Amino acid sequence: EEAKMSRKSKRSLKEKFALKNSLVKEALSEFLGTFILIALGCGCVGQAVLSRGAHGGPMTVSVGFAMAVTIAVYVSGGVIHMTFVIYFSGGHINPAVSLAMCVTGRLKWTKLPIYILAQLLGAFVGAAAVFGIYYDAFMDYSNGTLEVTGPNATAHIFATYPAPYLSLINGFADQVMSTAVLLLAIFAIFDTRNNSVPKGLEPIAVGLLIIVLTCSLGMNSGCAMNPARDLGPRLFTAIAGWGMEVFTAGNNWWWVPIVAPMLGGVLGAITYIIFIEIHHSDTQPGEENDMYDKYELTNM
Repeated sequence: EEAKMSRKSKRSLKEKFALKNSLVKEALSEFLGTFILIALGCGCVGQAVLSRGAHGGPMTVSVGFAMAVTIAVYVSGGVIHMTFVIYFSGGHINPAVSLAMCVTGRLKWTKLPIYILAQLLGAFVGAAAVFGIYYDAFMDYSNGTLEVTGPNATAHIFATYPAPYLSLINGFADQVMSTAVLLLAIFAIFDTRNNSVPKGLEPIAVGLLIIVLTCSLGMNSGCAMNPARDLGPRLFTAIAGWGMEVFTAGNNWWWVPIVAPMLGGVLGAITYIIFIEIHHSDTQPGEENDMYDKYELTNM
């Protein structure tokens, strides 16, 4: 009798609080996933910088941020985003990914603004969490002054800034290239008709991808590859005490990690489709129809 009552109360709780609107569920998962990404990823950078290297360095940041992506995709990937017609669902946590899905017909264009807003808000709140957890360390590090440049700079814990030698043109090319590789590889990882990753292990493969990208293409400007990951925390720093210098530093660098990844993501996705996906052998009779019945067809 007690067990029956417990099951009944669980059902009524689910009925009361479970969301029915799929877009709201998707937006919440994007918000939470991007929050996790920034809270853990920027937390790795904060620990390394604020300890002056005693509790981390370039390698812990590279591996830590990659694992933050993995955990974020595991957290948000369970809510089915009706995106890839055949082989992808859940956990974009990146406007460049969402835009590439729209351009390639895997996501409805009407959903794109909601996804991007949720991702930006998640990144903003994630940055606030890092600042709150390490508030005393920030104050101790620079004697209460929040600096964007100089030996006691801390703004780069949250957003990317270019190396002193980097031009805007070179930085733009850097972000286009790295995000193109990111999306090309993501399409490959989730392509069940290619040499796909075993189901459930895709986020780990994405994490390994982030490690190699940050180890190979991270020197110029930190390898943002994600407009929400960069703009959300940058907006937070502007409000929290670093001021508008976060937008003017690095020869007005701020727009590069927003525009270039969006372009690079689309380029990478289309490259994968043209070079690999359209050349797959035909599916077995009936297999393609089954797939199309299983997933929502978009942009039709």
